[in-house]
This record gives sequence, C-alpha cells and structure tokens, in this order.
Amino acid sequence: MPAMKHSDFHIGLEFVGSAGFRWRCTDVGTRTIVAIHLDHDDPNWYRGPPYIAKEVVFDEYEIEHCHLTEGEAILAAIKEADTSAHPGYPNDVVNQMMRARFEEPDVRYPHEGVLRFDRRAPDGEILHPYAGRKDGEQWIVRLYLPFQRSFREMPEQEFIALPIATAADVRTRADRPSAE
Repeated sequence: MPAMKHSDFHIGLEFVGSAGFRWRCTDVGTRTIVAIHLDHDDPNWYRGPPYIAKEVVFDEYEIEHCHLTEGEAILAAIKEADTSAHPGYPNDVVNQMMRARFEEPDVRYPHEGVLRFDRRAPDGEILHPYAGRKDGEQWIVRLYLPFQRSFREMPEQEFIALPIATAADVRTRADRPSAE
C-alpha cells in the first residue's frame, strides 16, 4: 500500500502512525494534520474540541509514514526493510547513542527537531544525529555515520545547513565502495 497523502485525511479518520499507534485526525491544515493519540479506554478523553488528549501535529514527513490499518503498516515496514539501502544500527551503537542522549539531564539538548532527520554531507556521506552537547556558547551535534560505522561531531549551525538525506542519497552512498 502506498504511503498516505495529505489529501487522504479528514476530521475523524482513524489511522496508524509510524510507531504503530492508533490516532484520530482532529484537523486538516494546508500541509499538516493534527491528531489525538487513541491510548485510553474511556471515550471521554476523545470528546472535543477542545480535547483532553493532547493534539499532535503531523508534518509531511510523518504523514508519509501513516497507514489506514495495522496490516498496511506492517507490509510497508517489511517493504522498507527489503528495499532500503541503509545499513542499519548495531546494538552497541544504539546503546552508545541512547546513553549520550541522556547522560547529562541538567544540560539536555533543547533542539529535538534537529535530531529528526539524517543529513547528507557535501561528500555524500549520510550523517545520523543522535544527541547534542554544549561547547561554550554553541551546540555541537553528535553524529553517527552508518556506512563508515564511525562517530563524529559538528557545530549545530553547520549541520542544519546541510540538506536532509533522501532515500536516493542513501542508495547513492550505499553504491559507493566501502573504502571511501
């Protein structure tokens, strides 16, 4: 099943989000939708507007990862796993990334949106942001390079100036020899 499009949504539509949770659309904007997470048994949580349940904005990226049914979501995940050129993340790398993200709770990185998207470096390398750290007055983004299986850091301003990595960027990088 192809990814959902903005035009597929209407107020009241129930759908499955990218993590497999059920949602109900509560508003449709010009390029986003708003939805409430259906995680309570009591229907009073879903009376509104206004709603007791927190409304969450889904942007273009998140909309593309939504499905009408759980079955469609599972089939899409299988297709993604079978066709993606991304090398994935070994367990020890995930462990290291999560520890770094939460190791300093008093100085938590405040720009979560920066960590949402992989970026493409000028040389075509894919950069996966996983945490940030303060260095004087500036923030440094901590990165994992999945094709090189290595870690780097970059000033936040430099990182956010890079283009968001696309599936085509990942495929192009995967097709390069490993020695680069």
